[in-house]
Amino acid sequence: MTDREVAATGAGQARVTLQVIADRLDVSTATVSLALRDSPVVADATKLRVRTLARELGYIYNRSAASLRTARTNMIAVGFHDITNPYFAELLSAIEDAVTDAGKTILLGTYGESLERQDRVLGSLREYRPDGMILCAAGGTQADIVEHIVAARIPVVQLSREVAGVDLDFIGADDGHGTLRAFEHLHALGHRRIAMLGGADTTSTGRSRRAGYTAGLERFGLPFDPALMLEGLGHRETGLRGIMSLLDLPDPPTAALCFNDLIAFGAMLGLRHRGLEAGADFSIVGCDDVQEAALWYPALTTIHNRQDEMGRGAADMLIQRIGDPLAPVRRVLLEPRLVVRGSTAPPRSAV
Repeated sequence: MTDREVAATGAGQARVTLQVIADRLDVSTATVSLALRDSPVVADATKLRVRTLARELGYIYNRSAASLRTARTNMIAVGFHDITNPYFAELLSAIEDAVTDAGKTILLGTYGESLERQDRVLGSLREYRPDGMILCAAGGTQADIVEHIVAARIPVVQLSREVAGVDLDFIGADDGHGTLRAFEHLHALGHRRIAMLGGADTTSTGRSRRAGYTAGLERFGLPFDPALMLEGLGHRETGLRGIMSLLDLPDPPTAALCFNDLIAFGAMLGLRHRGLEAGADFSIVGCDDVQEAALWYPALTTIHNRQDEMGRGAADMLIQRIGDPLAPVRRVLLEPRLVVRGSTAPPRSAV
């Protein structure tokens, strides 16, 4: 071992470099670099020798130096308002699979529905100079927030939620269509007093799903009753408190569409607090079809939003945008599908 190698490996005094590995194997540093990046121009036997020695010497890839050479960090930033909701965890898992397949790494930031926190988090993510960003914005986000990222020349794909006034790639579910399908299902079962639990006009998903609800009322000539349309965040507590309020009305509904599955779970728990059961006494429909939905008893009727396709699609769309920054902007709406399970049935009066 040479003096340079001893200095590189002894007691953590200096880091192992490409030159150290190249000297040991009597190859060029370019060959070592290409081998570690699995380049097809390097023979498999040489790759194996390089990787084996790199492991033995404790070589650590210098991502910062590589990014200076290539103008790429191979990092994809992901900004989500929520990962406590299983729906967004499923989206993130699909994104990670696609990004990993493309040889890139995820840098995640979360901010709830706080615009102030979102501004700080997106600013921090921007400082890492990611190759691109997938964004699901907090409620009430204005165009100027996103434009700051675009001004830094970071390609952005919007996922699930759209910010009004920005011309950026987007992929999400056709939320209005999904809610209308759910309304049609309840109407076909015989329900006429149908509530809408959760959502707000501060997000595109809230506006679209609530618009699907009002479109259902109009389609079947049913009157709009503001007491049946309750605003709220997509949490279980919204569903629990909301169903209690609905049941206390002088003329309560017999069914409820929920903005998402978490609200539906809360509503089902609220029914049990009153000695009632979803499906038997009151019909509940969720939205998203998270894995937990099929495990409840009764299992939840819900709208499946194709989150695996959505997450992978966002990653693929972003990678294409990174490769071709001047390509036409794309807007992809995935058609949701209704999944009928045990939480919906004809109203008791129709049985």
